[in-house]
Amino acid sequence: MTDKQIAVKVDHVSKYFKLPTEATNSLRTALVNRFKGIKGYKEQHVLKDISFEVEKGDFFGILGRNGSGKSTLLKIISEIYVPEKGTVTIDGKLVSFIELGVGFNPELTGRENVYMNGAMLGFSTAEIEKLKNYSSGMQVRLAFSVAIKAQGDILILDEVLAVGDEAFQRKCNDYFQERKKSGKTTILVTHDMGAVKKYCNKAVLIENGLVKAIGDPFDVSDQYSFDNLESNSHHNGNEDEGLVTTKVEGFTAILLSPKKVTPDDEVVIEFSFDLLDDSVNPHIAFSFVDISTGNGLYNDNSMDI
Repeated sequence: MTDKQIAVKVDHVSKYFKLPTEATNSLRTALVNRFKGIKGYKEQHVLKDISFEVEKGDFFGILGRNGSGKSTLLKIISEIYVPEKGTVTIDGKLVSFIELGVGFNPELTGRENVYMNGAMLGFSTAEIEKLKNYSSGMQVRLAFSVAIKAQGDILILDEVLAVGDEAFQRKCNDYFQERKKSGKTTILVTHDMGAVKKYCNKAVLIENGLVKAIGDPFDVSDQYSFDNLESNSHHNGNEDEGLVTTKVEGFTAILLSPKKVTPDDEVVIEFSFDLLDDSVNPHIAFSFVDISTGNGLYNDNSMDI
């Protein structure tokens, strides 16, 4: 049995930023605050002891909602940021396109931008036509072309599937399939759960600067979808309640069963509300949705009260 070969090792990485709490142009005020122990800034801890490994040949997915610390993690892996604690070890040539199209000069032509970005990746002119008229989708396609020509051992792509037309999506799909066969390492950041399940063999979910789930891409994707569904339910609760305030007040639904159940388990939900009109014969209707596909499972559940 051979030892596994690691392409990227993230080892107990932590990162925080100093955010100013007050601004002062007075040297006297700054000195007084310093003597009083007032720093003038607060620490925002974005990553809190993150650890995982990406093996050579992995198509590795990184998931996380906005503000989870995902982008900061990518910039640390790409050596744009330096962590306060922990280390990141890279074995191989890494090509990182965290924000496709960022860094292009709109005053240069498309060809000139390719030369400039290619030079930054180590290409010569021999190896490599105005951009101000390019749409955002065209800029992304141009950046993606530079990325795949770099032929790095480790390629990091952030939300490449979020933009572009159908033809561009097909090209991305073809390239990903070829890269998987080549045995090279790819790290893909996306909110597209279908892409994670289609391309990735491993995935990690980052939440509030911590690793919440890691391993099988189907399990990690479902956990991400479940978290988003739960968050949206809390967010939409007040809006839904406003639709029935003429007849009902104080409606609540509490899940008494565990949040994760098998098909054979009983699901128990406690409903409570105040009925304002005694002439109304109330009933409750609800539906179930498969978070892995987004399809409804059974949409005709109703019962009289």
